[in-house]
Amino acid sequence: MLVRKESLVTVLLRSRNKTMSESSILEEVFAVLNEDEVHRNQIKEALFAKSSTTSNFFKFDSLETDKIFHLEQIKTICIDYRLRFLESNLFQNPLPEEAVTKINELQKLHKTELSGFKIVAPSSAFNLKNYDDPLLFAPIGNGYYYLVHKWGNDVSFLRKWKFKPIKSIENFLLFSVLLSCIVALITPETNLSKQIPMASVIVFLFAFKSIVGVALYYFFMMGKNFNTEIWNREFKEN
Repeated sequence: MLVRKESLVTVLLRSRNKTMSESSILEEVFAVLNEDEVHRNQIKEALFAKSSTTSNFFKFDSLETDKIFHLEQIKTICIDYRLRFLESNLFQNPLPEEAVTKINELQKLHKTELSGFKIVAPSSAFNLKNYDDPLLFAPIGNGYYYLVHKWGNDVSFLRKWKFKPIKSIENFLLFSVLLSCIVALITPETNLSKQIPMASVIVFLFAFKSIVGVALYYFFMMGKNFNTEIWNREFKEN
């Protein structure tokens, strides 16, 4: 006598149908999905609401050490790469759904409601409909932040060097000195310059004064400022 084989799925369905009707299953699943959607909407509201929260509750054993950063470390990369570290409610672009999912997962893992989010991104991301390499953080407390999600492109190594001359007033002056030295070295000698003592020094000082004067005039007339001054500034002017 042959033994009739039966699919495990069929057995499972028969077992389920003994205790639950299809309508009750759909109602329960809908409730679960709807509850999750409510949580996601609450997260989005928290992301774009102004908050004074400076710390959140996290379960220590569930934290990943490679996602914990101190404010000074965040400040350093902002200054090096000319980025801003501002509240998420100032971010003018839509956040990816993956970021909301990460927050939702963190809240369930740590059994808490997170708030006080901050984002690291270029200045334009807080003013224009254009963004690049943002990082979303939630405060832990005492100057520490937890990296929730990163999206967009990786930051270019050239970006750091591109903004190095305007990283700080010290960098700007050093860059101006180096540029003035180059100008003095490549300026051809004339019969008159050979007769004037320390002609190369005079050329250097003239070049330095011109470079600093023109650069600072253009820099501040365009509403710009040094990286060290704007990394956590909320105002539109750079």
